[in-house]
Amino acid sequence: MIEDWVKEELKDVDIGDKRLDKRLMMLVSAMAKNPEASIPLACESHAATKAAYRFFDDVHVKAEDICSSHIQSTAERVKNSDDDVLLVIQDTTDFGFMHHPGVEGLGHLNNTYLKGLKMHSGLAVNQDGVPQGLLHLLIWTRDKKKIGKSVNRRQKKTEEKESIRWLDVVKSARELVPDSVDVVHVADREADIFDLFVCAQKYNSKILIRAVHNRCVAHEDRYLWDAIQKSPIRGYTMVDIGRANDRKPRTARLSIRYETMCISPPKNRPDSSSLYSVPVSIILAKEGKTLSHNEKPLCWLLITTMPIENLDGALRYIEWYSFRWLVERFHYVLKSGCKIEDLQLEKMERLRRAIATYCIVAWRILQITYEARKNPEILADTVLEKHEWKALYCITHKTTVPPRKPPTLHEAVRWIAQLGGFLGRKSDGEPGVKTIWRGFRKLYNYAEMWQLFQPNVPLEGGTCG
Repeated sequence: MIEDWVKEELKDVDIGDKRLDKRLMMLVSAMAKNPEASIPLACESHAATKAAYRFFDDVHVKAEDICSSHIQSTAERVKNSDDDVLLVIQDTTDFGFMHHPGVEGLGHLNNTYLKGLKMHSGLAVNQDGVPQGLLHLLIWTRDKKKIGKSVNRRQKKTEEKESIRWLDVVKSARELVPDSVDVVHVADREADIFDLFVCAQKYNSKILIRAVHNRCVAHEDRYLWDAIQKSPIRGYTMVDIGRANDRKPRTARLSIRYETMCISPPKNRPDSSSLYSVPVSIILAKEGKTLSHNEKPLCWLLITTMPIENLDGALRYIEWYSFRWLVERFHYVLKSGCKIEDLQLEKMERLRRAIATYCIVAWRILQITYEARKNPEILADTVLEKHEWKALYCITHKTTVPPRKPPTLHEAVRWIAQLGGFLGRKSDGEPGVKTIWRGFRKLYNYAEMWQLFQPNVPLEGGTCG
């Protein structure tokens, strides 16, 4: 049952009161069963709803404590795996509450007219592209007093800017992950910060980011972009591009260039004389043309602190960077699946606690989705309880007699997605997180009915297939 998963995932929870620990587990269980529902609908009773609101209003409950047990479970999964490389994908997202202007304590987002919260995630992903959980979570608001202040950001230290969040994830991930595992931080252009490269070296970690600055390099052409474009094409590859708000999923054919260089420290900083050049590998992966006139060809200029010995190495790093959009899907599940921006909790601190709680739910949906894609042959009982996969099989196949052996996870996830509206046609590809979270909501209802009315149904001798 979902309660068993919650107990295992949050076994180390310590908010400071056993009653609060228990309440958190009950909340995660309720939200996981119906992530799209409002808090009253998910809690199902007046008493449970009041308890939920009291929990989110409790000043003794910290958002960091809510997620810390899940973070410890993530670290444990990494430690117990056989992988010697872990990808930590970083990204920042905004939660806007413009439809609830009465919420107290919100900060500005992109401008003074947009109010909300910001969140930075460090999502652990294995080399196969399966999310393992969060290793870092920061939820904050911008200081209203600093709006409109004309401060030269380049003259400020990184520790005094929001940019420090990228470095904080490097530090915390290294503290949680064994030294025997290579930690590779993957991020988009916002993470193109010189201090991040230095920080990664200090904490024995690696960086793989998309470049935004045309940096000075130790090369005859002086600048990064000029230097890499003169490098010969080393080969081609096909990369699957995920769905985005303004983009359909597609497969892109990319030409590959790569070189080893040293990037020079920025000269416009007060401490530039104490900084030193950093050796990096540069990859330019560029698409020729797209079939759609509305889409720009893909162009990734990647910087990594890992060496590139041959084309296979460059292709491996490109694949790892393509996993970056998993953190975007994680944020998508929070916004569209868990309806974070529809919460009416009136105060910023209440919202922080609620977001931290929903993060645990969102990760599970994402993990099941991609585990089924990458490891389709494992059995569904690794994720579903016996009564859940029995109910799923019977409702999908319109029978009252389940098979003796559980289906594969791939089969089960597709059936769950069909409950959520996935048609399963050949042209539809694999189901996405949206149909899966909707399907889970129905599955839990069917599974409860199964336990009530058919607890001892005889089993066939066959298997699912």
